[in-house]
Amino acid sequence: MSSSRQSGSSLTPQKRPVVGAHRAARGEETALARTRRARRINRTLAVAYPDAHAELDFRTPLELLVATVLSAQTTDVRVNQVTPRLFATYPTAAAYARANRAELEEIIRPTGFYRAKAGHLIGLGTQLEQRFDGVVPRALEDLISLPGVGRKTAHVVRGNAFDLPGLTVDTHFQRLVHRWRLTAEKDPVAIERDLAEIIEKKEWTLFSHRVIWHGRRVCHAKSPACGVCMIAADCPAYGESGPTEPAAAAKRVTSPDRRHLLDMAGWEA
Repeated sequence: MSSSRQSGSSLTPQKRPVVGAHRAARGEETALARTRRARRINRTLAVAYPDAHAELDFRTPLELLVATVLSAQTTDVRVNQVTPRLFATYPTAAAYARANRAELEEIIRPTGFYRAKAGHLIGLGTQLEQRFDGVVPRALEDLISLPGVGRKTAHVVRGNAFDLPGLTVDTHFQRLVHRWRLTAEKDPVAIERDLAEIIEKKEWTLFSHRVIWHGRRVCHAKSPACGVCMIAADCPAYGESGPTEPAAAAKRVTSPDRRHLLDMAGWEA
């Protein structure tokens, strides 16, 4: 066993599963077994991604809120390229409320859908000034009442700016929890409700980060790296759409922490 893993039964077993053999894949898993498996996956991902965090750059709740609004339909990398100039130009909610729309659109243009996003940012700044004295609120209901802010954005802000637990149901999260057969729901709110019942509340924010990191690094939308996945034995979808041969699967893992992730899966080549 790799030194990157902990011994014992608290983590996903390091073994090569049989495609389609998992009880959940056959519809035979009990609710208790699903909960135990979900928590074991979380513990394994915690070892795989000990530094998991929001990959948007920010210093204040307002900066995180703005960055998360901009992240819709684009990458965190692209947003992080835009926000230094944006944050310097608009340091407060009042600054967004008074923004010259053409100037704001030009700054955020690389993030895509820049006209709609500019409208959201101006409206967001206005609402913060008028209703919350220019301060980003903590309450979920208050956050989702702001322009361009849904539950996903609200949970990102609450979890990472205010340390309040929340499940961030983005596209990566949805894809992986469906592959893991942890929920059959399609609506993000229903998915959030199902996962909240099986993952400990104190773990919600970090679990979200870990799932998203795993989706970006190993469990890709197209051709996931099944053969070198550290939670393969707990995945009912193992081998359904990705290579199970380690050598082929390893080529799908290209992140800076590649060596650690391959070690976690016991792939030494």
